[in-house]
Amino acid sequence: MTTQADFLFRRLRLRHIQLLTLLAEKGSVRGAADAMLLSQPAVSKMLKEVEIAFGERLFERDQHGVKPNAYGLAAIRRARVVLNELQVVTQELQAIRGGGGLLRLGSLSISELAPTAIAGLLQRMPGARIYVREGTVVDLVNALLDGELDCVFGALGASALQNPLVAELSIEVVMENRLSALLSVNHVLARKKKLRWADLQNSRWVVPPRSTIIGQAFVSAFANIGLPPVPPVLEALSPVTMRSVLAADPTLIGVARQEYVATSVSLGGLRWMDMDPLIALPPLCFITRHSAVAGPAIAQYFLEELRLAAGKHGRQAA
Repeated sequence: MTTQADFLFRRLRLRHIQLLTLLAEKGSVRGAADAMLLSQPAVSKMLKEVEIAFGERLFERDQHGVKPNAYGLAAIRRARVVLNELQVVTQELQAIRGGGGLLRLGSLSISELAPTAIAGLLQRMPGARIYVREGTVVDLVNALLDGELDCVFGALGASALQNPLVAELSIEVVMENRLSALLSVNHVLARKKKLRWADLQNSRWVVPPRSTIIGQAFVSAFANIGLPPVPPVLEALSPVTMRSVLAADPTLIGVARQEYVATSVSLGGLRWMDMDPLIALPPLCFITRHSAVAGPAIAQYFLEELRLAAGKHGRQAA
């Protein structure tokens, strides 16, 4: 341990760490004092102690309150990680006592691999406790960096890779992916072996919102061959909605990840087809934080189940 780190451990308490996050959240000494049930002078004294310990001014003060500077932002981010890790200790110990472990997982809501891997993990560790947070990969990665999650399963698109802290992530590719078409078995094109984007400019499309990776890839598919964007007749994020609408209306064509469409086809009434030219999508990845402290063993077991699920899916799609 360095001399500076030893000094911090001797001078700082958990209340000092909590103060950093509350000042960032409340934006004022008064707000932090109210949250901590302390007087404003006491909180001001604590803040001074924190800044002396770090050897830097962390917040700028004015008549409107306090605002973290660059040093403060770095300290706050690390403080959040510490507090989030401490909050989960009791839950993890309870899970271990029950013969399992605790996994805080961030995952795409539109995924077939994650549920399969979770089921495999629960068979392997019946006493495990798993908390799943669904959302955009950008939000999930931020939660991972803040220590709110143990791992994330998703596709790292350009927006996620723009995070300046991406170097703190450990990323393992679980499965490559591509854009595929999904349509009713009664569609007039259902007997073809492959569909060409150039022939489908006037088709009636069901597409996820443009803000998603799939929606952006759909726009690029036509732009790449010099055609204008094609407005979909329906934008739908829910895989249940897409599957139901395609089954009900055989004139529609949907687009989705290859990882997803194979399972939809297995439910009957639909088929998937490759598109020409092929549009590659960001691969599905298992993402954790680089840390001097090893993550929970259950996260690695989940990764093993993801690999098994990806291998099974690949055989089904072949």
